[in-house]
Amino acid sequence: MKKFVALLLALCLVLTAAAAMAETLTMGTNAAFPPYEFYDGDVIVGIDAEIAAAIAEKLGMELEIVDMDFSAIIPAVTTGKVMIGMAGMTVTPERLQNVNFSDTYAIGIQAIIVKEGSPITSVDDLGAEGAEYLVGVQASTTGDIYCTDDFGEERVKRFKNGPDAVLALLNGSVDCVIIDNEPAKSFVEANEGLMILETAYAEEEYAIAMALENTELLDKINTALEELKAEGKLDEIVSKYIAAE
Repeated sequence: MKKFVALLLALCLVLTAAAAMAETLTMGTNAAFPPYEFYDGDVIVGIDAEIAAAIAEKLGMELEIVDMDFSAIIPAVTTGKVMIGMAGMTVTPERLQNVNFSDTYAIGIQAIIVKEGSPITSVDDLGAEGAEYLVGVQASTTGDIYCTDDFGEERVKRFKNGPDAVLALLNGSVDCVIIDNEPAKSFVEANEGLMILETAYAEEEYAIAMALENTELLDKINTALEELKAEGKLDEIVSKYIAAE
């Protein structure tokens, strides 16, 4: 009888430990992308962080956010280092070869940041015949992909994150920076002498990346997103960080 009780207790401990592991939703992000993800002191906050927390609550899980280079997020998802990737990430055919994506949860615009008085006044100037303007982008983002396709490898300079690209613009290493509109607003607000062009470079949809084989999690997250949208929670989170225009 004692052996049976001991075995039962051991089994309970194993099951409890397994349940505790399953209760954590790990999210990979690049926390240099305000207002979607950024540091407030030692804590990562922002639109993606709050949406992920709301999803985790729906799933009865605790959220753990792991900060990493943007280019490392999809490899982290595919290898199981994290369960989901959220970083203002756009669905592309190339990414779909490696991960699944949730339904869209936000719309993004690729904006062009220039110095005030720049000869670049619209996206057409970048693509004009004979143009040699250097474009700064965050490595592995859709801005990187689009710019490389449009302007060629030799005109695109890649940086680890948005702040590094903006610093390169300020010191004259690049002629403009192409990055998502909301982070662009934050960077321009924080750095005197910069402006965002009125014409957008591209529009895109943000979604959550997950491992190809984890279709169960994909279904659960899509259900959670649908519920959050119906409840008005998604709009509430976005409007907290982005003023209505």
